[in-house]
Amino acid sequence: MKKHRLRNRLIVLFLLLAYVCAIVLPYARQPAVTAATIEGFTASDFYGDSDTGQRARIISDNGEALAERIRLISQAEEEIILSTFDFNADDSGKMLLAALLSASRRGVHVSLLVDGLAYATGILGNPWFRALTREENVELKVYNPLNPLKPWNLMGRLHDKYLIADRTAYILGGRNCYDFFLGDHDGYKNYDWDVLVCCEDAGAFPSLDQLLEYFRSVWTLDECHAAGSGKEGKQEELLALYSRMQEEHADWFRPVDYKELTVPARRIRLVSNPIGPQVKEPVVFYTITELMEQAEESVSIHTPYILCDDWMLGQLADICISVPEVTMMTNSVANNGNPFGAMDYYANKEKLLGSGVGMLEYDSGVSYHGKCFTIDDRIAAVGSFNWDMRSAYLDTELMLVIDSPQLNRQLREAMGGYEQDALRVIDADSYDLAEGQTPQPLTPSKERRLKLLYYLAYWARFLM
Repeated sequence: MKKHRLRNRLIVLFLLLAYVCAIVLPYARQPAVTAATIEGFTASDFYGDSDTGQRARIISDNGEALAERIRLISQAEEEIILSTFDFNADDSGKMLLAALLSASRRGVHVSLLVDGLAYATGILGNPWFRALTREENVELKVYNPLNPLKPWNLMGRLHDKYLIADRTAYILGGRNCYDFFLGDHDGYKNYDWDVLVCCEDAGAFPSLDQLLEYFRSVWTLDECHAAGSGKEGKQEELLALYSRMQEEHADWFRPVDYKELTVPARRIRLVSNPIGPQVKEPVVFYTITELMEQAEESVSIHTPYILCDDWMLGQLADICISVPEVTMMTNSVANNGNPFGAMDYYANKEKLLGSGVGMLEYDSGVSYHGKCFTIDDRIAAVGSFNWDMRSAYLDTELMLVIDSPQLNRQLREAMGGYEQDALRVIDADSYDLAEGQTPQPLTPSKERRLKLLYYLAYWARFLM
């Protein structure tokens, strides 16, 4: 009897190990950049010589980010496209759902694209989402739905975040659709970036055409599945919420002159990873680092997490050799809201500094989630790409690269607001502190947790 129990336990353990291997092994080997990608890169493709009619503006404030989304949705007449990694039915999420529901009721077609993880954990069966998806003019598709029978696809996620309203304007950046990122709410929050793009001639809107082409390529993937509407949802509650929003936030619904609020762009280009859920060629990382290497004076990078393999560190070192001033801001270990990001930075800070990059650590107590960079005084870029192996090799990712001296100045000034409060790193153990600066202490309990996480999970850092 004991032999049978032991055998059964060994069989279960073997099957569990085999299942974990089926999840992990397809992503364990990171592909190299292909010759086609290398030959296809030309730095001059990201620069322009004249005004294109396209205009842009940085959205740095969470409250403004929600207001501009509501404004675009409320004024759309034909089509709304919303693609996001995560979408929750909290206060901000319900406001977005209410605006989308109202738009669909006035005849606007709504296409909602969400990641399979977010769908499984927050949308499936949720009555607030059912209220929207039951509408005739609404389509919901799920990227790579969680399927335990296909463990080899479980790690590939949709990390894109953008909103398109007709051919009027679009918003693209790093914000998910819930309270941590949108609205002026008490409690926990993340700081992030969006860029709003419009065009004086909506008939000739090249960056929007590129984004629409990208959206359709993902929307028509075999791995994107249409989701059913299910039971009745909370339509009346959402419509009542929309009426309250119109009363309490009337300014969100007023038309604005986007030309006055934006600055001209000489060129706007979308950079994207391959779109399937399988392990990916690191197209975004290669493209942006090669572009950075062409800088004449300076590169400034913001990222919430840094988890690099040797090739990624080599790319960063090459930038530091070629460019006189290269700085990168990330969360300090104590300030990092991602335990895996904190663990990896704690373990590899010295190696990262060895690349030659000047490190700044954001340490204010609010987790920084921004993903952006500037090159010299012309290029400004915002998007979803973190400097980690997951963004490089696993997820769909977007960065919008804009040649605009005015937008570059706007972004550099906004980035500087965070950098002036950041800690300037000297080495792995010390800082050049400004007057009044005191680093958050890394408590003994958190340090123990990081060390435990290192021993248990460092082997899987390519998944984090």
